[in-house]
Amino acid sequence: MEQKTFLKKEIIIGRIDETLDVLNQTKKHIELIELAANIIINAFKAGKKLLICGNGGSAADSQHIAAEMIGKFYRIDRPALPAIALSTNTSIITAIGNDFGYEKTFVRQVEALGQKDDVLLSISTSGNSENALEASKLAKQKGMKIISLTGDSGGMLKDISDITITIPSNNTPIIQNAHITICHIICELVENEF
Repeated sequence: MEQKTFLKKEIIIGRIDETLDVLNQTKKHIELIELAANIIINAFKAGKKLLICGNGGSAADSQHIAAEMIGKFYRIDRPALPAIALSTNTSIITAIGNDFGYEKTFVRQVEALGQKDDVLLSISTSGNSENALEASKLAKQKGMKIISLTGDSGGMLKDISDITITIPSNNTPIIQNAHITICHIICELVENEF
């Protein structure tokens, strides 16, 4: 029993240390994070909206960020900001998945909702999620700005996006820890402008 407790503590300390190390390395992206926030700020000030997509944990992050923008991050004395998580409507996702294929789940929504100068925030730990790639390609064609959050390589999303913030890790949960930290920072920077 004592050995299992020791191993659990080692895992806990190891994951905390790994997360802190990756977050420290992510400081190299300060300018990109600020630029991403400014793109979103400018879109909101121009009456445009933020669409957010991701799968699994990144879908949860998409919902989380939309909630922060529409509700509040810190301040309740600011207007609701137009953000839509493309991963939330199960009827839309399952209908598109069934009728067109899972890779079309976000692109059909970008087709329906995306307009020139809107912003698509595409969150993918691999940078290669097919449905995020298809949505990003159409967003580019529509004249939208694309911000992507990925893992170490940036995947194929880096070639489509206006800004790609890569996390220096190949460990999915650690990448997701960094993604939500960056998204929270962006939310604070955006909120401070309204």
